[in-house]
Amino acid sequence: MRLVQLRAGEARRVAVVEEPGLRLLRNFDSVYTLALEAIRNNEQLPTLVERHRTDEVLEYDAIYCGGGAWKLVLPIDHPEEARCLVSGTGLTHLGSARDRQDMHGRAEQELTDSMKMFRWGLEGGRPKPNEIGVAPEWFYKGNALLARAHGEPLIVPGFAEDGGEEAELAAVYVIGPQGDPYRVGMTQGNEFSDHVFEKKNYLNLAGSKLRAFSLGPELRVGAEFGSIPGSVSIQRDGRQLWRQEVATGEAEMCHSLRNLEHHHFKFSLHRRPGDVHVHFLGAHSLSFGHGIQLRDGDVVEIQFHGFGRALRNPVEVQPRTNTPVTIHSLA
Repeated sequence: MRLVQLRAGEARRVAVVEEPGLRLLRNFDSVYTLALEAIRNNEQLPTLVERHRTDEVLEYDAIYCGGGAWKLVLPIDHPEEARCLVSGTGLTHLGSARDRQDMHGRAEQELTDSMKMFRWGLEGGRPKPNEIGVAPEWFYKGNALLARAHGEPLIVPGFAEDGGEEAELAAVYVIGPQGDPYRVGMTQGNEFSDHVFEKKNYLNLAGSKLRAFSLGPELRVGAEFGSIPGSVSIQRDGRQLWRQEVATGEAEMCHSLRNLEHHHFKFSLHRRPGDVHVHFLGAHSLSFGHGIQLRDGDVVEIQFHGFGRALRNPVEVQPRTNTPVTIHSLA
């Protein structure tokens, strides 16, 4: 089952994808409220959705292309944007580890901390049932204020040194009233980062991640997470500049999903009732690792098999700025 969220002016709806249409649901205006209702009723989300299908079907093509009154919005959000925490785990895919090793310019025999951490994942990232594996790399990405929907621009701010795509799947969670995490589904994502800034020193990783990112357009409920093929491409001036076949899923990773989830939700701060969590699960490879530098007007397209229509976002590079932020004293 795949869901989308739609907006027309102040009106919001949730719809089930039934190609080539979108079947609207009754009584719910967000996936968030759907998930909370499923948790309250102790039932599966697909069962709840089935009961609330309507006879109203919208044409998906026009909405996907940005035409008409209804617009695609993020596949998950929260009424209070700051209560949607966005994070991720890196060094989960072999390709990403190699790119990071190359980025930091070390010979194979001089392993970076990144490659050491990746090898720890190979050795201990798939624990047996009822055991805890090695902790993965974890980073804070921001909150929903930085989130962009399908078709919206990914902004490279004036202080940034670069902006580069990271084609990933992101898992979506809602925290129940007793503090229990519930996985709602997964969605395609572009975990956009500043790789030029990071390359100067790995300690810049935290700052390189605080950038806009995109999700969607669809949320898949109940997806298998074995081996999921996909592709990422960049168009420039109407032509394809670069394309890469990618893959994700547990078969492509050194950590199990269960291990990644444990190490995220072991923190009580991440189990606050009512919060939403979006957690990026790692990238296979990056165009930056192939010598590509995105420019203003480029379009990034990401698509994973079984996750619906492609996520497309233009890149908007803001003019360089060199003005310090003014701090006002209350003393």
